[in-house]
Amino acid sequence: MTSRRGILSGGNWVIDHVKIVDVWPQQDALANILSESESNGGAPFNILINLAKLGASFPLEGAGLVGNDAGGRWIVDVCQKHQISTQQLHQTDRAATSYTDVMSVEKGGRRTFFHRRGANAFLGPEHFAFDKTSCKIFHLGYLLLLDRLDQIGPHGESGASQVLAAARQAGLLTSVDLVSEDSHRFSNVVQASLRQTDICFLNEFEAERTTGIRLRDGPTLLVEQLPQAATALLDLGVRQAVVLHFAEGGYLRTTQGEVFTQGSVCLPPGQILGAAGAGDAFAAGFLLAWHDRASWIDALHSGICAAASCLTHSSCSGGIRRQRDCLALGQKFGFQKWNP
Repeated sequence: MTSRRGILSGGNWVIDHVKIVDVWPQQDALANILSESESNGGAPFNILINLAKLGASFPLEGAGLVGNDAGGRWIVDVCQKHQISTQQLHQTDRAATSYTDVMSVEKGGRRTFFHRRGANAFLGPEHFAFDKTSCKIFHLGYLLLLDRLDQIGPHGESGASQVLAAARQAGLLTSVDLVSEDSHRFSNVVQASLRQTDICFLNEFEAERTTGIRLRDGPTLLVEQLPQAATALLDLGVRQAVVLHFAEGGYLRTTQGEVFTQGSVCLPPGQILGAAGAGDAFAAGFLLAWHDRASWIDALHSGICAAASCLTHSSCSGGIRRQRDCLALGQKFGFQKWNP
């Protein structure tokens, strides 16, 4: 394990078409598109680009499935530009490269996603070859948005749990992230993978759906419920730590009973241009520190500051800076204060 270096990330490879709108309209009403751009999207694409921009000094590798089309070639080109290995990024003629229309409201950065699954729907366990990597960490995302990997087998296992088990058997640490799907599939699809997961990243919506424990009442985060939700997730099999993230900050609980909290950076409202990709930025900042054996609290702090950096741009990675510059945002603006 000690000789392994690098992060391999697999799952949803997406091209984001980001559109800044003046307001979010009621159905049948009109909103104005103020600007638009194209950028990386999906967990592995975002995580790896973010790690490269943060200044990761270790190997970065991608695994997944894209279309044999212009979109797929664009993804490969972007990865190569950032020195991300695409050896396990396969192409298929069965579907086009996945894309998402990201509608981000100008004031406040709230966003809504219209997603085309595309080639990601055909991603299966056979597309991962852990004997061909010397990476230390395997990050998989997003559960609930990978059709074949989300399928539950006759013995309660999923395609994702098989992939994670293979990664662990090969000697990699594992981490997973979810998508905030408005459904009741969390208890089956997500729980099937937790026993093979070292680090589980969830926002409060995803944690609530997975555990059934209410974590938000309208705009109010129910901080007193965070310990119960994190403990419930650990009881479902997470092997090292549960990491909950939300607009107010982050909460981490380990299997050893350690608890760490970190408030979010108090960015001035005028600097918040979009929230797309903030969760992946948080995970990238956290994994960068965790890979380099930082303490839990330092990893949490790194994730919070990377997420703040992401908020300064409308795309998933346009605002990401070197890690030291992300940390400087926290030093400059300070952090929210709250207690669970």
